[in-house]
Amino acid sequence: MDVPVASPPVPTTVSVILPALNERESLPVVIARGLEVLPDLADDFELIVVDDGSTDGMREVAEALVEEHYPRVRLAVHEGNQGYGAAIRSGFALARHDLLFYTDADNQFDLDELRHFLPLMANQDIVVGFRVYRYDTVLRSMLSWIYNRIVSVLFRVRVRDVDCAFKLFSREVLEKITIESDDFFVDAELVAKARRWNYRVLEKGVRHYPRMAGETNVQASDIPATLRRIAQMWKGIHFPSRERQKRLAAMRAEVPREILPRAERD
Repeated sequence: MDVPVASPPVPTTVSVILPALNERESLPVVIARGLEVLPDLADDFELIVVDDGSTDGMREVAEALVEEHYPRVRLAVHEGNQGYGAAIRSGFALARHDLLFYTDADNQFDLDELRHFLPLMANQDIVVGFRVYRYDTVLRSMLSWIYNRIVSVLFRVRVRDVDCAFKLFSREVLEKITIESDDFFVDAELVAKARRWNYRVLEKGVRHYPRMAGETNVQASDIPATLRRIAQMWKGIHFPSRERQKRLAAMRAEVPREILPRAERD
């Protein structure tokens, strides 16, 4: 009797998107950690830093990292601050690999925890992290709880921590979904649109660490604007207009500016 031959494992390739604003101190630590752990987790990988108009000298730090580690480390630049969602959109547009992941460049998550997420993609389209312990202010934690409840009800999203910046996607999902949000609402937008298209979404706990530098920009005064954004997104997803379809097509054609090492520029 012939013995069935096992199929070789499918290579795991992952693009790690790091949206960053004024993270000069944290960025080298995050990049060093990624270069340390990712070779053991994936057959091929890249770290894509998206500098969203930093003014603290982070761009120069990022360019030095690109010079040393390209093509493992790549850099996209927004000349002015366009927003968190815009930074993630730019990173995804440059990504080359089959799995696309994003997290913040503030070192509040450990990239080594991707080892628990990557195997789950064999049966999932998206794996969404939730913070097991949160090292945030009381105000931010309260606002996040309220925000998660609203998103859960309106978009029928059964995710307890929708704004956790530790999310892993198959390329197929991001070829279907166009990110419209330029701000932090991008977290909810991605999960809500995935739910709308019936993609498989799984939650997985992830450890959260204190911020090593910088500070959060979330304030109570953001609530009215957030509620307006939620209403606009709900309408856009459930009752899309022709104008919106044209805008989405134009956004898909956008190409972010990448800063290459000197040897690659000519």
